[in-house]
Amino acid sequence: MLGGLGAAGATALLAGCSSPGAGRTDITFYMTKTEVLEHFGELIAEFNSSQSNVRVILDSTSNIAANFVRGNPPDIACFTYNLEMARFMERGALSDLSDVRIASEIRPEVQELVDQYATYPGRTSVIPWSVTAASVIYNQQIFEEQGLAVPQTWSEFTEVCEALTAAGITPIYGTYRDPWTLAQGHFDYTTGGSLDVAAFFDAMHEEGTQVGIDSSVSFQQDFREPMERMVQLNEWSNQNAASRGYGEGNFAMGEGEAAMYMQGPWALTEIEKTAPDAPLGNFPLPMTEDPNDTRVRVNLDLALWIPEASPNKEAAREFLDFLTQPEVQDTYNQQFLAFGTRRDAPPQQDDRIAELQTYYDEGRFYQGASKAIPLTIPAEGYIQAMMTGSSVEGTLRTMDNDWRRLALRS
Repeated sequence: MLGGLGAAGATALLAGCSSPGAGRTDITFYMTKTEVLEHFGELIAEFNSSQSNVRVILDSTSNIAANFVRGNPPDIACFTYNLEMARFMERGALSDLSDVRIASEIRPEVQELVDQYATYPGRTSVIPWSVTAASVIYNQQIFEEQGLAVPQTWSEFTEVCEALTAAGITPIYGTYRDPWTLAQGHFDYTTGGSLDVAAFFDAMHEEGTQVGIDSSVSFQQDFREPMERMVQLNEWSNQNAASRGYGEGNFAMGEGEAAMYMQGPWALTEIEKTAPDAPLGNFPLPMTEDPNDTRVRVNLDLALWIPEASPNKEAAREFLDFLTQPEVQDTYNQQFLAFGTRRDAPPQQDDRIAELQTYYDEGRFYQGASKAIPLTIPAEGYIQAMMTGSSVEGTLRTMDNDWRRLALRS
């Protein structure tokens, strides 16, 4: 997930520092996703040169939470929408965008991803712009050479792993040294493939301080079987997984050192740097014996919003309208291996993730459980601990205890 601000992006920033024309409104645009800053720099340069009423200045370094607290948020942002960002939504800090053109064009299933975190009465404050789908990256050449089909059930998946092991091939490349890779991968795939994640966390919030072994839902009850299967993945992973990180995993997959890798499309971009012709595809991890249960883990990777406190909301809306033109939005999603959010968005053309399109079209996707757990609960550390030998039962009990304490403070 590395990248930088290239020449085009730097040009846009320099242009933003020049003297504004008479009557021109300067707006601050917040975007911190490093690997796409150059692309957004080019978009800003195109927008700024196309009209004379508004000038966009890119901000990629500010602390967004601190700016909200100080009453000085950006005028517009295109930013990952998650549990932490939802705090501002539920407090009414984001303005209503229900009347903008694209608001009525968003797929209902995609808009639900926003609403799973928080809503504010009478407002549509977040416009989903880009969705990424994370699943099992697999080496198509290895599968073909071994006569293996993409598994449709959990038992088929275990059979694939056993067949690869028997052939002397590492089934799964693990990068446990970086706990976020386990959270978004192993943890999210096994829970999301077994449970209704959104319903589970709705019930957890209802239970609050009562969460435990005797409550209607709990980590101890509902996550035990998925976590046991998550730990079982160790059997089919590289023996040095605990000491390997994200960069090493990307390189290993490019070199064909393993058949599968549990990562998102951002890893494909990194793998491509050293192995541009790696024969890779994607499939969602099946967790039951019914193929109809299989779904894809998605992330609301980029969403547009305009703070209520912005003094330049109308100018910000002009830039929002530019960013939501189909040719602008669709070009980004194709280039950066993401899926569109409008009803009429074109299908993803890249063969590496095209296998996920049907799941996305049918709304067979979920947001990862790791993204629904507040940061005050060190979930990534707990997941890493379970994968490296800690008791599943004891760890889940600790997570329930943490949830109760957090609910009490809230």
